[in-house]
Amino acid sequence: MNARVMVPWKSVSDALGDLCGIADVSLTVEVFTGDAPGPDDLGDVVFFTVPYDRPFSNEPIPRLSGVRVVQALTAGHDHLAGLLPLGVTLCTARGLHDSSTAEHALGLILAAQRELPRWVRAQDAGRWEHAHTRSLADCRVLIVGYGSIGSALDVRLRACEAETIRVARRPRPDEQVLGVAELDGLLPSADIVVLLTPLSAETRGLLDARRLALLPDSALVVNVARGPVLDTSAILAETASGRLRAALDVTDPEPLPAGHPLWHSPGTIITPHVAGGAAAFYLRAKDFIVQQVRSFAAGEPLRNVVAKPMSGD
Repeated sequence: MNARVMVPWKSVSDALGDLCGIADVSLTVEVFTGDAPGPDDLGDVVFFTVPYDRPFSNEPIPRLSGVRVVQALTAGHDHLAGLLPLGVTLCTARGLHDSSTAEHALGLILAAQRELPRWVRAQDAGRWEHAHTRSLADCRVLIVGYGSIGSALDVRLRACEAETIRVARRPRPDEQVLGVAELDGLLPSADIVVLLTPLSAETRGLLDARRLALLPDSALVVNVARGPVLDTSAILAETASGRLRAALDVTDPEPLPAGHPLWHSPGTIITPHVAGGAAAFYLRAKDFIVQQVRSFAAGEPLRNVVAKPMSGD
């Protein structure tokens, strides 16, 4: 019996070489980049890797009638909700984006605190505008959604001499992590809030108008999570008035339409959902996919499993 494994890059296919399949199944490795729709015949695909950030990444998923494992290359998996066939094991790329996303979040914070967009505009106009700015050192930063990316950001923020407060869905006293139930009491003393939570029913609109109003004047809101975690109308009202500032790698809606008032709201920096896709991610992702496919072929446990078939399926 023959079966196919689909991977996103030729480098992964080359690294895998010949595979001994599980249960005497012969596994053929095929590259699907996600730049165009998948092939018509997908019935024999048993392991599918969702290409990262490509226009047709998810297109084949509903047609994978025989798939056993779907490997996402994102830390979150909300975008796959409703697409997966029943009885499929879903794995994420938790950990692969830590450095890239933490770097980008730190870059947004530094750009906002040191007003880098202002200096870039002045350079474009050939103006020398001498002024002093805010700093990151000695700021109190709430990391909301303290997982592996939050931990990576924590290290970087502390290296910049910031004070960090860790917040997660539930408290973890052994890691000095507070629960989200304490968020209202933490916001009034925060200089910077960084959102890193996954998108769920609980986190949608987590930072709404009521909670934004708890922040002190000139506080910075950074969103590198998912757009709907932050209430767009509420942050727009706060930035338009000049009371709060924002640095957003994700927005709601996304992509942000041309002409949307958020583009030109005062004190707002926007990047187009690029935090996780820096160069460090791709080499790590290649090695991770290779190991996952080899584990699958050998019948060994997979990493980052977030959904398994029901018992007996």
